[in-house]
Amino acid sequence: MSEKAKKARHYFFLNPYEDMAFTRCPKCDAKTKIRKHCLVIHIDPKFLLSLNKICRYCPNCDLIIVKQAELEGLLAATCEEYEPDIVGNEYFVFGTLDRKDWKDGQTGEISQQEGIKRAYPFKEVWKFKVRPGGWYPAKQVKS
Repeated sequence: MSEKAKKARHYFFLNPYEDMAFTRCPKCDAKTKIRKHCLVIHIDPKFLLSLNKICRYCPNCDLIIVKQAELEGLLAATCEEYEPDIVGNEYFVFGTLDRKDWKDGQTGEISQQEGIKRAYPFKEVWKFKVRPGGWYPAKQVKS
């Protein structure tokens, strides 16, 4: 690992459920907080974007939760303005940036390559399945 490479931090969950806000952590069931995170997003073919986005955050699990529908709306609006050819392309949320580095990127003080070097990749991307509420036989109830 080069001396400039950043250590991974935070776990990440891209929430595909439009009707679930995850006010409680899907892993530990603690109340989630609302925090702003500077997300680094790669959009195919070669476009890097950083967004300062309000997200759900579980400090116990170090988990950032982002609603997929909200993120895709922001990506579409941003790409439409700056790169209309890539609207709707595949994307990948890579990690986070420190707020100072995000601001430097917004003012053009750092290049995309430098932004990648300053980014913190996620430790791991998690997926959760939501079980609809309702009555279940005792055998199926989560212990």
